Parts: sequence; structure tokens; C-alpha cells
Amino acid sequence: MALLIKNGEIVNADGRLKADILVEKDTITRIGQGLEAPPGAEVINARGKYVFPGFIDPHVHIYLPFMGTYAKDTYKTASKAAVVGGTTTLIEMCCPAKADPVLKSYQLWLDKAEGNSACDFTFHMGVSRTDKKAEAELREIVASGISSFKVFLAYKGAFGVSDEELYNVMKLAKELGVIVTAHCENAELVAQMQAKLIAEGKTAPKWHYHSRPPMVEAEGVHHLATFAAMHGTHVYTVHTSCKESVTAALRARERGVNLWIETLIQYLTLDMTDAEKGGFDRASKFVMSPPLRYKCNQEFLWHGLRQGFINTLATDHAPFDVKKQKQMGRDDFTKIPNGIPSLEDRMTVFWTKGVCEGRIDLHRFVACASTETAKVFGLFPRKGTVSVGADADLVIWDPKYRGKIRQKKQHMNVDYNPFEGWDIKGRPSVVTVRGQVVARDGVFVGKLGHGQLVKREPNHF
Repeated sequence: MALLIKNGEIVNADGRLKADILVEKDTITRIGQGLEAPPGAEVINARGKYVFPGFIDPHVHIYLPFMGTYAKDTYKTASKAAVVGGTTTLIEMCCPAKADPVLKSYQLWLDKAEGNSACDFTFHMGVSRTDKKAEAELREIVASGISSFKVFLAYKGAFGVSDEELYNVMKLAKELGVIVTAHCENAELVAQMQAKLIAEGKTAPKWHYHSRPPMVEAEGVHHLATFAAMHGTHVYTVHTSCKESVTAALRARERGVNLWIETLIQYLTLDMTDAEKGGFDRASKFVMSPPLRYKCNQEFLWHGLRQGFINTLATDHAPFDVKKQKQMGRDDFTKIPNGIPSLEDRMTVFWTKGVCEGRIDLHRFVACASTETAKVFGLFPRKGTVSVGADADLVIWDPKYRGKIRQKKQHMNVDYNPFEGWDIKGRPSVVTVRGQVVARDGVFVGKLGHGQLVKREPNHF
């Protein structure tokens, strides 16, 4: 069935106009004023509202075996949370352990998504080793439509890669035109600092920050950039949390390294004191890696998004419950499963704290949360823009809405919300994924299984 959206104000990263949008099947087919609805079309009046391209989260964990447990969401819960919050495409981290077969791991992650997701999805393929078999399977995965890798410079003995493996990943990625996304922390420094703190009896959640200070992250960024420069590989620093690591990335750019920077909604709005307040149950909710930082970093990160030297806004969504999973680290902060759930609330918090408080304008709002991600990861112009020929992933945004974030109302399958009780201004009124309405006013109305794998061609030669 066709869909006609009338009277809205279309906002793209590079412009805006008041016009109607005609959607036929999966695609935007016409944009103009006074469009007539075809017979049988659904008509949505978007007067007084903005129409944005569907938002893209470039960094989520849905199926994740980690630190002796598993992330709580499945695609049946996470994709509902995504679309209700205005996110219509997810890029999930496929994270096999070192001993796991590469191709079988990719198929496992894919099987978790196919037939279960309400929104479109793709993957960053995790690389934890680079032997001949792994390399052959990585080539096969890239040929099947996955054009980005993920490496961990942290988590020694688990996901982390050696320098030899990092060198080999960069070489292969450059050959294939694949961008390498990276968790940048120095694994050895983290391990040594953790051991020192635990030996001193410093076991509470607040010490997590001190085991991974900003210089450890900045060193990881510098390390990544050095290896990227050896081959001319394009790289992307995920969950960049502080001024020190952004500065290291910018210095690498000045040296000619092709590098993009991601930050998270958590780093813009939460800070290290959240992991210090109250008892263990409260503080452990805010343990993630890299850690939440001093509050003074927030305006620097907002400025980076506003000026464009920080490219994208993500979540690193990783839901672990407090009642059982976070308790694993009650006597040892190094055993607290790292992660904060934020997939559902990324855009409403970004709007409330960003647009409404004058930190970013409408165009950077769209660019950071949709368009730049689409361009970096080979989704543009199919995704990330409201234009003829693009997928009809659309968010009709109601700027007049007022409400509160409540865990009891969320779709994420976890027993807390880091933004519990926060006032929000604005939210998605109607969300479509490839022309199908999937959410209305905070309620999921779509179909699980509608979401598809989006195949991507390498674009970073």
C-alpha cells in the first residue's frame, strides 16, 4: 500500500523544505507540494512536525556473550526499542572470541537477526585473529555484503588483538576497501591498573574509572592510527569518550590518517559521578568501557558534534540487568558486565539536551545520528536522506511532545534505564521502515521480521 505524508517540514543534513512525500512499496517516489494520494494510500498529516530520515545507530550489541553472561536483549526486544525511538537501521557488532570460527560466528549473529527484526540491520565483523583460515572467511563475509571490521585493542585474552594481528587486519582491510572500527584502550595498561587497584582493596564500581583513565584511551587511539598509517587503512574510533582521545584522533588526521570519530549519548549527558553515587546497585548501572568521564568533557564533545570534527552519535547499547548480572562484580569491579542500555532513548535525549538547549541545530542533529553514519558505512543514499529513490525510512518528529523516561514503559529488555525520570521534549510521532509504519507515539505497531539485512559495498579503498 502507498503512503502519503503531507504538510511536514523535511529536514536533511544539508537542507530543509516544506513538502509532501509519496512512498510506494519500499521507496520514496515523489517529493513535492500538493501531492495527491493514489487510490488506497494511507495519508498522514504531519503539519507542525518535522520529517527526518530514519536514524541509524552505528554501534549496538544485541546478541553478546560477554564477561561470563549474555546481553539481555534479542532482536525481538531491541528492534522494537529502536523503532519506537526513531532508529530504523542498526549496525551490530559481531564479536566472536578468538577460538570461534569466523564464518560460523557471522552466521550465528545473522541468524539471530533474520526473521526477528522490526528494523533493517547490518554488521561490523569482529576480527579477533588473522590466520589463513580466518582471512579467507573474512574475505567471504565481505563479498557477502559486510564492509566494515571491528577490532578490540582492549579485553586482553578475550576479544583483544595482538599488534601482529592488528597489522594484518589493517593490511587486509585496505586491500578490500573495508573500514576498521576499533575499541581503543591499551589492554596491558588496563590489566595492570585493574590488578593494582584490586590488590589495594579498591573493589567498588567507582574504581572502574581509575583503571581506564583518559590517557589509556588516548594511547589506544594513537596506537590504532599508527597501524592504520602503515597501510593507508581507513579507521573509525568507536565510543570516543573524552578530550584526550578526540585530540589524539585529530592529531592523526593532521598526519593524513583517514579517521572518523564516534561518540555516545551517554558521554554527552552522564558523567563519572553516576558510577560513584549510592550503593553498588545504583553505581554498577553506569559501568561501561571506556568509562563515563569528568563532566567537563561534555561541552567539548557537544562542540565536536556541532563543528563536525566528531562525526557520529551512537549508543554502544549493551543491556545487563542489575538484579543478577551486574551483581557478578559486587566484590570486584572488574567482573561487572560493562554496558549501558540506551538504544530506545538516544534520539529523544539528543533532541532534548542538544537541539532544545541550543547545542546543535536541526541539520547536525540529522547528520550525526543518520547521514554521516550512512556515508561512512556505505549505506548512503539508500539510507540517511529523505530523497527520491531512497528507502522510505522516515521519522515524523513531534517537537511539542512532553514526557518522562520510565523503565516500566520501555521496550528494552533490562531492569533499569540510565535516564530514569528525565524530562524529554519531543519524540517520534510516526516511524516507517521501508514504507511500513512500525511505531506511533511510543507504541510499536510494526511486524517482527520486516527488517532486512542491508548489504554494503566496500567504499574505503
